[in-house]
Amino acid sequence: MTEEQTVSLVDVLEEDEELEEEASAVLAGSDSDHCSYPQGYVKRQALYACNTCTPKGGQPAGVCLACSYTCHEGHELFELYTKRNFRCDCGNRKFTDLQCKLHPDKDEVNSLNKYSQNFFGLYCTCSRPYPDPDDQVEDEMIQCVVCEDWLHGRHLGCVVPESVELQEMICESCMNKNPFLWTYAIHLAVPGEVVQVKEETGAESNKPEKDDEIIKPTFKRCREEAEPSCRLEELQQIGRNRVQSGAVFWPSAWRSKLCCCNTCQKRLSEAGLSFLLDEADTVFAYEKKGKNNEQKHDGHDPLMSALDNLNRVQQLEIIHGYNDMKTELKDFLQRFAAEGKVVTPDDIRQFFEQQQTRKRRRVDAGRFYCA
Repeated sequence: MTEEQTVSLVDVLEEDEELEEEASAVLAGSDSDHCSYPQGYVKRQALYACNTCTPKGGQPAGVCLACSYTCHEGHELFELYTKRNFRCDCGNRKFTDLQCKLHPDKDEVNSLNKYSQNFFGLYCTCSRPYPDPDDQVEDEMIQCVVCEDWLHGRHLGCVVPESVELQEMICESCMNKNPFLWTYAIHLAVPGEVVQVKEETGAESNKPEKDDEIIKPTFKRCREEAEPSCRLEELQQIGRNRVQSGAVFWPSAWRSKLCCCNTCQKRLSEAGLSFLLDEADTVFAYEKKGKNNEQKHDGHDPLMSALDNLNRVQQLEIIHGYNDMKTELKDFLQRFAAEGKVVTPDDIRQFFEQQQTRKRRRVDAGRFYCA
């Protein structure tokens, strides 16, 4: 007999609150009412791809948050999280049977937009959908800050570090396309989380170094000093090696330590990586902006607005009902916590059935009125 899988109601509520905060951080940084097209190539915004309008086999296209609500309601959408330097495609030449309702006057194409397999609902080096109905392995998806594709943790070729949400990741493919990044990885990447490979005989340079042997150069931003010597060359001359395999994780503020001499700025520009010198480009900075926007609108709670439209008696009824249920729910959970039990679906069902029974009794006894 298999034991019924149960979870604590507190766990469910905490997880729901965490997901709501994450979604709020992503969406609050974008405009949900106005098409972002007039803003040009937006530095970073929430994006969607419409499988109904632009299915696989056609041209990839992305639409902004507002257009996903207004122009693609009821369509099959792929959530792309956020992308950088993208201009909304909604209603342009790629959409043969749809005109944007929010901003119909668009160029035929946005030539500077960059597309990937993500726009057809495929992700990772395995090119699978997410969620994947055929994949039973629980695994987190992590976004590369360069190509912005999402990869399964098990397909990164490295050990995923703790507190990964506070770090940035560059996938192995992007590292190999830009070999100079491996030099930075030796000195700036998250230590101790390099890909595990078979130890090569005599490869002393690949052995982990002691903390006191690690040189930690201190860098300032280019705008704060005169033209410096090339920091990248200085790091290369140190002569330290690293196994060039697997994805690389970077700690917060690592971008501020990149060399920004004229030569390196040119190198980054030619590689399409100038954004790495911009700390405001990070998803963390975008989400922080979204959370700040959300806090500014906290005073416009829809529940409070609804209460404002009720008379005083109705308001008191709702407030009393809310307080009663909050107290009863707290007592209900405390009983399970005291006995070391978990809350099952049947327990939850029974709790709300009791609430409904008590509500009917109160209604039968007469409404609450205040003189």
